Amino acid sequence: MSKSKKNVVDPDAIIARHGADAVRWFMLSDSPPERDLPWSDAGIEGCARFVQRLWRLFGQVGAGGAGADAEYDKALDRRLHQTVAAVAEDIEALSFNKAVARIYELVGAVEKAPLSSTRSDAIRKLAILVSPMMPHLAEEARATYGLGIGLVAESAWPTVDPALLVDDEVTIAIQHMGKLRDTVTAPKGASKEDLEALALASANLQRSLDGAAVRKVIVVADRLVNIVT
Repeated sequence: MSKSKKNVVDPDAIIARHGADAVRWFMLSDSPPERDLPWSDAGIEGCARFVQRLWRLFGQVGAGGAGADAEYDKALDRRLHQTVAAVAEDIEALSFNKAVARIYELVGAVEKAPLSSTRSDAIRKLAILVSPMMPHLAEEARATYGLGIGLVAESAWPTVDPALLVDDEVTIAIQHMGKLRDTVTAPKGASKEDLEALALASANLQRSLDGAAVRKVIVVADRLVNIVT
């Protein structure tokens, strides 16, 4: 943007319409800091919608999320700890666009997760994760919904459990004659026999086999099982 090209966007008007946090989120999410920012009305509007989406999510802590007695959600907790660690590294490296992308993914995972204490913990920590990019939203959410004590700006960065930074489960592709028929989750490092049994138990694979005899089973550890007929 430049005055000579007459394509300057008035920041005051944009901020008045969408809020400073949405504008900051858009600017940090779209490009690395060393690259020019291509302005997009659709982009800033999408960021403004994400601000509202986060606000609704923060509100769920005090409306059922905090008191839910569901079991511990290990998968969500693992995603949370991995995101906390990765976002910290991204911010230190000034890779804000990467940090923003990770937060988008975490928000999607939290929204889909059932009510539990793990989910509520993730929502509270989300306020801290977004605070470098959306300070106004983070502080207002904490004050309104009781997401913590004191200012978010004065809160310590969430700690991470090193054990949760390493995935202990992998997704296994199940193939029939080289064509994907199903996917299953298996413990990382599962034996050849266990993976073969998981594959043969797949209803999708059995439909593909249609009664044909299995001549060979090819297993690639932690990756795929290919059934040859």
